[in-house]
Amino acid sequence: MMIKREAEKTVEDISQSFRVLLVTGPRQVGKTTLLKKMMPKNMNYVTLDDKVLRDRAIENPKMFLDEHPWPLLIDEVQYAPELFSYIKIIVDNEKKQGMFWLTGSQQFKLMKNVTESLAGRVGIVRLNSFTYSEINLIKDKKVFNPLQLKKSTPINVNDLFEIIFNGGMPELYDNKKMNRNHFFDGYINTYLERDVIFQTKVKDILTFKKFMIAMAKRNGEQLNYLNIANEIGISDKTIKSWVNILVTSGIIYLLEPYMSSKLKRITHMPKIVFMDSGLCSYLVGWESARDLQLSSSSGHYLETFVISEIVKSYNAIGEEVNISYYRDKEKNEIDLIFYKNNKLFPFEIKKTSNPTKEMIKNFEKLKSDKEVGTGGIICFYDELIHLDENNYIIPISSVINSK
Repeated sequence: MMIKREAEKTVEDISQSFRVLLVTGPRQVGKTTLLKKMMPKNMNYVTLDDKVLRDRAIENPKMFLDEHPWPLLIDEVQYAPELFSYIKIIVDNEKKQGMFWLTGSQQFKLMKNVTESLAGRVGIVRLNSFTYSEINLIKDKKVFNPLQLKKSTPINVNDLFEIIFNGGMPELYDNKKMNRNHFFDGYINTYLERDVIFQTKVKDILTFKKFMIAMAKRNGEQLNYLNIANEIGISDKTIKSWVNILVTSGIIYLLEPYMSSKLKRITHMPKIVFMDSGLCSYLVGWESARDLQLSSSSGHYLETFVISEIVKSYNAIGEEVNISYYRDKEKNEIDLIFYKNNKLFPFEIKKTSNPTKEMIKNFEKLKSDKEVGTGGIICFYDELIHLDENNYIIPISSVINSK
């Protein structure tokens, strides 16, 4: 059964507004499947995964585009950046919307090449692995907006941790016979061989894999480059460049700390958020959803899952989400802060069904800097209700599954 993607309307809107559509994102999240499903009947298709075609596109991009006329869907376009300047010439001559649809792993040189060559001509959709609502076939989901909190059907904690454990990679849901461990083992090897080696200067793949595991172990924690460098046995400069590879290829998201000129004693380190919780749990070596759920790491996994779901949903509608977290030198922390309408909206994300006012005591620390709007505790309580005059108890379903 074909799962409807939240990004479909965004793809339609961009194709009707721009001459070129680019869908980017990590490997195997469904970019090609999405566009093949939506492509017009008269659109041609070509994939640069085919080495013969890839070589032709690199060596003679003009002839390649003559032989594959628009409207054209080019899959894995990052392999032949030589095409971009010729696509620019064609779309400038014809000036029609939706002439080229492109897919490419969101990484390395691709975005730089696109923005330089096709500025003003290309609309970009960032696609990720399935969201909770896509997995559960929930239609017309709205992105989480702290200005419009919504009630939703409660989510069982055991069911949610099954999804956190498995993640949202489409192949695991499209192919019921696919073994989770076999999939992620193949996924990591393909990512290393086809993306990391092919697109970067990284040669020591065994060490890079150890680095990925070290990052996964720190999911939900602050990113300390020196700490990871000491564990792996390489320089912190190398760790910084490798972190950038994971970010630009969509494997991780860095939740930046809230910055303020008034609040002096705050951290400068971002938090590590794996964009697919299944990949993260596989790298760490969790044997089952139950083991993960009962572990001391479960709170971090829940927190990063909720944050990744928010980022995925905003990516799907083509919008940037302005979020951060707060932590000061005394280790007072706020898990998530939305910035909207010149206000701060603070949230705690807790694996509990019995939230208390004590959990939001740090919200007060923001008031000396900016106006603080409605916040609350995102948790496993069943109803959306007031915690106090300015804050709510918010079911997780209201964040990742609201309509």
